[in-house]
Amino acid sequence: MGRIVTGLILAIAWLLLLLVGSYPMFCLVIAGGAGGCLYEFLRMSSPEVEQKHIPLVLILGIIPLFAASLWGSGVVTSSLFLALLILIIFTVVSYPSLDNGLLFAARNWFAISYIGFCAAHLILLRSYAQGNYWLLVLTAITVSSDTGAYYVGRSLGKTKLYPALSPGKTRAGAVGGIVGGMLGGLIAAALLFEGISLAMVALLGLALSAIGIIGDLIESLIKRVSGVKDSGQILPGHGGLLDRCDSLLLTAPVLYHVLYWGHAALLK
Repeated sequence: MGRIVTGLILAIAWLLLLLVGSYPMFCLVIAGGAGGCLYEFLRMSSPEVEQKHIPLVLILGIIPLFAASLWGSGVVTSSLFLALLILIIFTVVSYPSLDNGLLFAARNWFAISYIGFCAAHLILLRSYAQGNYWLLVLTAITVSSDTGAYYVGRSLGKTKLYPALSPGKTRAGAVGGIVGGMLGGLIAAALLFEGISLAMVALLGLALSAIGIIGDLIESLIKRVSGVKDSGQILPGHGGLLDRCDSLLLTAPVLYHVLYWGHAALLK
């Protein structure tokens, strides 16, 4: 019951944020959520001796989000390089006190890129023309994919998809998730947009659903290497923020760049 209640609260809050929330409010919520995901990742993956450096990495990780909020896509790459430069300087200066300087830099650069940079694309999508509608389409794909994977996997799943990382996922569930994501995206796009190419939306739904599965698997890898079951306990019945956002971290950048480079192809 706790899982259902938490899910309903999250769904309602997300819909309200997209439909009636202001752009500054959206940016603040995404920056706060990304900061929470980043903290969970760093707490899981960093050795105890490096835990004291988490605040600095948190600041570096949200630089791309604030750049996207204030100046848009043109500054995000520059902000990411700034974060890298500061991380390199800090690693060189702090090298004597680190267990392994190279692993420290690599681990935290992955965190900044995977969470901070990728989450910034949610803000870039929101600032795009009809961006809130495209975020609703992305949400429909993600939710429908998760639902399809759960029910098809539970009913028909026998062969494991990737037991080394996620023993609970099955090949049948993956197919169900991809089909579900396609259908969810088609329904949402048909309701929200006029003159949209449903064939292209179906292909987009297929691609984003498949990439969402990769997002689930990379987070499973992070947790398995870190030796934890969930990234956190902030969401009753769901685990941590990173457990809920892992798919979006990869699908949001893909959707943004598809729209940026191929918006015309989505129109009839």
